Amino acid sequence: MPTFDDLLQEVGAFGRCQKRIFAILCLLSLPFAGVYVGIVFQGFTPDHWCRDPAAVQWRRTCGRSLTDGRTLTAPVVNRSGVPQPSSCEQYEVDWNSTELGCGTGEPDLSGNPVSACKNGWEYDYEGRKSFVTEFDLVCSDGWLVDMYQSTLSAGNLAGSFAFGYFADRFGRKLSFLMSNILNAISGIVLAVAPNYISILVSRVILGFGVKGGWMACYVLLTEIVGVEYRRTVGILFQMFFSVGVLFLPLLAYYITDWRWLQITFSAPYILFLSYYWFIPESPRWLISQNNSSKALEITEAIAKENKTKLLNKSEKLTEDEGDSPTASLLDLVRTPRMRKHTFILMFNWFTSSVVYQGLIMRVGIAGGNVYVDFLISGLVEFPAAFLILLTIERVGRRLPFAAANIVAGASCFITACVPDSMFWFKTVVACIGRLGITMAFEMVVFVNTELYPTFVRNLGVSVCSTLCDVGGIVAPFLLYRLAAVWLELPLIIFGAVAVVAGGLVLLLPETKGLPLPETIEDIEFPDRKKETSATPQMKNLLKSDEETTV
Repeated sequence: MPTFDDLLQEVGAFGRCQKRIFAILCLLSLPFAGVYVGIVFQGFTPDHWCRDPAAVQWRRTCGRSLTDGRTLTAPVVNRSGVPQPSSCEQYEVDWNSTELGCGTGEPDLSGNPVSACKNGWEYDYEGRKSFVTEFDLVCSDGWLVDMYQSTLSAGNLAGSFAFGYFADRFGRKLSFLMSNILNAISGIVLAVAPNYISILVSRVILGFGVKGGWMACYVLLTEIVGVEYRRTVGILFQMFFSVGVLFLPLLAYYITDWRWLQITFSAPYILFLSYYWFIPESPRWLISQNNSSKALEITEAIAKENKTKLLNKSEKLTEDEGDSPTASLLDLVRTPRMRKHTFILMFNWFTSSVVYQGLIMRVGIAGGNVYVDFLISGLVEFPAAFLILLTIERVGRRLPFAAANIVAGASCFITACVPDSMFWFKTVVACIGRLGITMAFEMVVFVNTELYPTFVRNLGVSVCSTLCDVGGIVAPFLLYRLAAVWLELPLIIFGAVAVVAGGLVLLLPETKGLPLPETIEDIEFPDRKKETSATPQMKNLLKSDEETTV
């Protein structure tokens, strides 16, 4: 019986129909970028200090600057070895007995006792509004900013499992529809949420839906194109996330309120609901559900749009990449090589997520122009996809994958050690690190698929990729809490885990030019696989020699 891959060779492995579907589904990655890393702008923490009503009144009456008001009320503290006005403490002053006039000098309050802020905070943010400034999430409540990102990753983690099951049970197309309904509703609810608890709940639901929809798109795209196009389509689909990252600072610059920015991220999902009538169900999934007639109907529609003809119209189709119902979690760790692959890939998923998110969020606390710095760092993501496509078939998978991690780690170390006075050099090195970790993040996806046998391949990718979401939960706490101790300390941690991840990749086998493994035995005894695949070639060679002799 013919397989769907056989039919694709007739109708077109990547024809007009697949290109159209690819083009419209890639648009899904644009708002996903805003949801995933929009915290840099939505949760931006500007310079802040304790609000003292008497000092505010003095500043307004006398026409003094924000800096004057801050200098008057905030004691000087050492932060990361640099003396600067405190953000969380203020002088205790009895203004009724302290002379404070427009024509007099500022009183010396250095001998006064110090206390925590009592009347909220003032922010130097030029009329812009983040959820940090709206809800005063600073000082002792600063950890709630970390929760904003971590709740999204917690939703991603649950969504990966739930939509993975839902897509296999009810189809890719229905999963995509349900995801967009969740994204549109939760995104808009988040934008109008009255308090921070409801914001966090909305973020969990948004994370649950957005990851599931993105995964459904990725799977659908790779299932409707020919084998030779799957890797390229997958990498380019991920690259559109970088396009969204590039647009993000431009949107944030012109949309100064975090709530309106959130609506901008959510509105496209309403438009994406219309895709339900423009994209087909995956024929591969239909075949796995014993619905070959519907799969054949969709394949004929693809052929018609591709302006080709489907000659083999057998009502019986098979799928040679179906998963075995006997696959279990134990299969991933029961044997030595499988266990090694699983642990190394899990660590790489975790590292890619922590370092990638950490480097992006660090732009918001580095102290430069957040819009320009974010734009520059976003631009360097584009070469990542092209470098992967140029190297994986020429050099292989292992060396570029390991090199990307090691370069990212070394760049983090160097950036942490370069003084701020060497601004451009520090920026260039940081951008190289961003390029390296972007490459590593995009490579771990397809390397994961090539290191597991067919019957546990989907399970292996699902389990390993959950560490990506665990990394997303950890990343904001790791960045913001360690940066409060020393701004460059997170970079040291990022550098260490990235270098270790790169070293571990070198322990994985090279998969360039090798057929995908079909059984655990192919993983544990790869030499047998090579001998088996070489035997037919040797027979053909001998047969050719005999025919030549005759």
